[in-house]
Amino acid sequence: MNRIVSILILLVTFSSCKNDTNNTTEATSGATKKYDSLIYPEEVHFKSLRQVTYGGDNAEAYWSFDDKQLVFQSNNTKWGVECDQMFIMDANQTFTDSIAPPMVSTGKGRTTCSYFMPDNKHIIYASTHLGDEACPDTPLRKNGKYIWPIYDTFDIFVADLEGNIVKQLTNEVGYDAEPTVSPKGDKIVFTSTRSGDLELYTMNIDGTDVKQITNELGYDGGAFFSPDGTKLIFRSSRPKTEEEIKEYKDLLAEGLVQPTEMELYICNADGSDLRQLTDLGNANWSPFFHPSGEKILFSSNFESERGFPFNLYLIDIDGKNLKRVTHSTTFDAFPVFSNDGKYLVFSSNRNNGGGRDTNLFIAEWQD
Repeated sequence: MNRIVSILILLVTFSSCKNDTNNTTEATSGATKKYDSLIYPEEVHFKSLRQVTYGGDNAEAYWSFDDKQLVFQSNNTKWGVECDQMFIMDANQTFTDSIAPPMVSTGKGRTTCSYFMPDNKHIIYASTHLGDEACPDTPLRKNGKYIWPIYDTFDIFVADLEGNIVKQLTNEVGYDAEPTVSPKGDKIVFTSTRSGDLELYTMNIDGTDVKQITNELGYDGGAFFSPDGTKLIFRSSRPKTEEEIKEYKDLLAEGLVQPTEMELYICNADGSDLRQLTDLGNANWSPFFHPSGEKILFSSNFESERGFPFNLYLIDIDGKNLKRVTHSTTFDAFPVFSNDGKYLVFSSNRNNGGGRDTNLFIAEWQD
């Protein structure tokens, strides 16, 4: 979310046409043979694990409501893009550098955070293409500190699965991005700077009835609904001291945020009963509800001394019973359960030959 793919490279460094059916089958068969070697011995929640992309930086994969397809973002230049664009694939497919999945964004500007709509025939995503059709610059460090750009040209669009934009959902000045859809199919949550700060908002599936959900100083983003649509989980920075507040405001005025200190927060879908879920230190982010609605799966480097590795952890929604799920030496993030709860897709640097590629993996989940 928000230029994650390039960020994955930096985290590791400082720590992040039509399908060829025959080749896809061959690649899938090759990946199948690697099930056992892809799983670390301690990763007891993974009954099996399949790598579904090979090459480039691939992240933020989300399931269709019927669990048959995935939409994700990639900057794989061998697929003909210069920066993050959106691609779609069947959940049983595999793609290599030489096999490009269908692109479902415009190929213009930079895109982020795609998500299926309830009809499984449309997606939403954020894009900068109305501001400039070229890829925007991607600053990643300022004054020696790691930063994320917050592009004020991001707006949220609905597109069909052929890549045709059918509707623009936001048209405010400033950053509107990071949209996700409630499993109930009625609401969208997103992050916006329309108040002057990075806050969460919800709107109806058609873009009407926009409501502000958070109102405390700090970056609120990466929000997801609970399975029953009644709660939201999200990441946040909460500057406290005068120095932290000044630094946050100064960076935001430049369209930047520093994401190295973030904790998870949970609230009702209307913003009530807001409370901090984690107090672990470092960066805790990319949270997603467990199918039970009683646990959160998220990525964190709180056990890391040098900024990496990032691993996946489970925690109860009351903040108890923290448990490590993955045991990577580099980067695991963006975990998303299928709607039926049987599978988990996530992004990882595992099995990349020691390089910087970030690929998508699908695990068969077992509690």
